[in-house]
Amino acid sequence: MENRIEDKKMEQQLPSTEEKIKEAARRVFTLKGYAATRTRDIAEESGHNLALLNYYFRSKEKLFDIIMMENLEFFIRDVLGIINDAGTTLEQKLELLVEHYIDMLVQNPTLPIFILNAVNTDPKGLIDKITIDSLLDQTQLAKQWKEMAAKHPLPINPLHIFLNVLSMTVFPFVASPIIKMKLGVTDDAFQQLMQERKKLIPIWVKSMLQIS
Repeated sequence: MENRIEDKKMEQQLPSTEEKIKEAARRVFTLKGYAATRTRDIAEESGHNLALLNYYFRSKEKLFDIIMMENLEFFIRDVLGIINDAGTTLEQKLELLVEHYIDMLVQNPTLPIFILNAVNTDPKGLIDKITIDSLLDQTQLAKQWKEMAAKHPLPINPLHIFLNVLSMTVFPFVASPIIKMKLGVTDDAFQQLMQERKKLIPIWVKSMLQIS
């Protein structure tokens, strides 16, 4: 009886056929991009036949859309909680956001490549799927940013701040193969660099904002 219970628990922990196909599709889409990927490539990577893939997802486009939205949801997961917390300052929110994204990218280093491939494939289609911009305008982060800007007008376009935070956080993961192979950085050393950037990026951004 106990063996049957254990076997049932193990079966519940194993990924479903649908999840296996999605994981295989993530790998192939990331490696080849949407246009160069064939449904046959995904089927072979997942170890299942085309009929089963079509049964679950109907088409390559449908499968890509599902994975793209899951990735976007994952990318912004917990972020709304951070930026809408009335109990933290603007500086603290910056530190928490950088920490959150670096931790997430350490666990999912291919995620930026997948999203960049999607942007290059269909930028308008991707933008149309993202509706978070209207929510951001109503957050504590937006309120605190406006209050700071009113008291201390920024010497530069605020868009530069956003672009700098995004690039300083994401670019090392996009460029990690070059960093590791050409600069001789080991996996462990790269992980250490990313941990250091959790502290350094907020310092650099505060310097740009002239926040003491």
